[in-house]
Amino acid sequence: MSGWFLLIVAAVIVFWVITAYNGLIALKNQTFNAFKQIDVQLKRRHDLIPNLVNAVKGAMDFERETLEAVIQARNQAVKIQADATPGAGVKALAAAEAQLGAALSRLNVVVERYPQLKATANIGQLQEELASTENRVGFARQMYNDTATQYNTKQQQFPTNLVAGLAKATPAELWEIEDQAERAVPQVDLSMKPKA
Repeated sequence: MSGWFLLIVAAVIVFWVITAYNGLIALKNQTFNAFKQIDVQLKRRHDLIPNLVNAVKGAMDFERETLEAVIQARNQAVKIQADATPGAGVKALAAAEAQLGAALSRLNVVVERYPQLKATANIGQLQEELASTENRVGFARQMYNDTATQYNTKQQQFPTNLVAGLAKATPAELWEIEDQAERAVPQVDLSMKPKA
């Protein structure tokens, strides 16, 4: 009788180890997939930027500094993106993307100063596509952070943490906003008063 009991306990333990291991592997793969979704959207963003820069380049010769800042920030982000993984490089990628976002914001402010540029259908379409891509990037970041948090939590919970080493589970970095300007609350004035 005690032999059967030990056999059943051993079978339950083996079944639990297999289930915990497979659960961690599934979460690890989901985290990697969520990170790659960010990667896809960032690639789309990075591919749109040269088109926008080329579209406005001719009309903005004396705004060359702004265009060069966008190009430089884009190239830096592409370079960092190539080496980033969920386990490492997420913070560097987030910082590079924040710099790129700031450079794009400055470019959009400059474009606003040129009504003839704003009226161009090509530039309007590119700006619209970039805005749509920004939304997609935001959703992909949220999905990644949700999945990575679930994965990290599972690794730390007892008794699953006993199997984490066997599954080669390592904590995934979360995508965080490091830039204080990006964290700042935008000021909105709906008073309809004319600007001074």
